Amino acid sequence: MSRSVHVTVLGGGSWGTTVAALAATNTETLLWARDPAVADEINDEHRNSRYLENRALPESLRATSDLAEAAAFADVLVVGLPTQSIRGVLAEAAPDVRPWVPVLSLAKGLEAESRKRPTQVVAEELPGHPVGMMAGPNLAREVLEGFAAAAVIATPEDSVAQALQPLFRTTNFRVYRNLDLLGSELGGVLKNIIAIASGMADGLGVGDNTRALVITRGLAEMTRLGEAMGADARTFAGLTGMGDLMATCMSPLSRNRRVGEELARDRSLEEVLADMGQVAEGVKTARPVMQLAAEHDVFMPIAAEVDAVVNEGRHPRDAYRGLRRGTPESEHHGVA
Repeated sequence: MSRSVHVTVLGGGSWGTTVAALAATNTETLLWARDPAVADEINDEHRNSRYLENRALPESLRATSDLAEAAAFADVLVVGLPTQSIRGVLAEAAPDVRPWVPVLSLAKGLEAESRKRPTQVVAEELPGHPVGMMAGPNLAREVLEGFAAAAVIATPEDSVAQALQPLFRTTNFRVYRNLDLLGSELGGVLKNIIAIASGMADGLGVGDNTRALVITRGLAEMTRLGEAMGADARTFAGLTGMGDLMATCMSPLSRNRRVGEELARDRSLEEVLADMGQVAEGVKTARPVMQLAAEHDVFMPIAAEVDAVVNEGRHPRDAYRGLRRGTPESEHHGVA
């Protein structure tokens, strides 16, 4: 009798822990947490209070702070690390990862120095492995509490995605497939920047009409850059595009939205990030995205204002004044 597929999730944050909990309902799953105290709490008390308060985790989920143990366990490796940490952790784990093990990224950022997407970093550090990503409008606490949600596994090899779907699917968590890895990954990257802008709107109290304007025009910016880089425009109307954008822009649980909201209330970026104690990927991603926009000659005024706020100290109030100064063109202005 063959054993079950072993899933390893690297990253003991809120979303990494939640994905590990999903997998643990279907197969043997091991979560790697850098902090031994987090791993011990998951094993002994079946919770991760640092990131998920007192929400219960499956008793079948095991955790470790030993990276070599976690890597060697994996038949499927899930990378739930902040984008800027992926390369270093995978370089350390690589000697213990068996050949041909599929790797799924959960990250939604760009590597600051190289401007590479997480799956590109994974492919460089783990060459020869099938690489994909899983993303969607997924707020960790809601998923863990059993509210209905869905995600997409995107990989150029549909057979790989088909094999991985059952590992994460539950009664209330649906898993779809998409061959457009580039577009699916860019959606998760770019929506975080628009979410900061949406949070700024909330913090400034400019109203729901303005927030709807920011979300809609933000989606247009995301799609323009995606198409310019070779992605399928249809992807941005799906779960990893519009779906993820809506959840991140509208929910009070969104870290990136909270950053924008707090900045608009005259708090410094350093204070906001210190209070959160978690990574808001849009902060580190704004500047690399603007570099990509310049490289591909794509018009992204909302992203540009967010970049100015988080990297140049512009106040959100001035950023919104800057957006009003632009002259409206065709709704499809900027589309090739």
